[in-house]
Amino acid sequence: MSGSLDDDHFDERCEDCARNTPHVVRIELKTESEKRENAAFSREPYRVSTCGYCGATTAQRMNDA
Repeated sequence: MSGSLDDDHFDERCEDCARNTPHVVRIELKTESEKRENAAFSREPYRVSTCGYCGATTAQRMNDA
């Protein structure tokens, strides 16, 4: 990630385009448990990045060790 274009756009490497392109970056809470009674306790933050050139999207769990 090189620098901010504005609050949610960044230049970063797109593996599909094989070059640095503008990306829209956001944080999403994803429920990982399929059990309904555990769903409220299984939400994890993910960094979701979408390429502004080709539309490819990647999601990476943020609290992996």
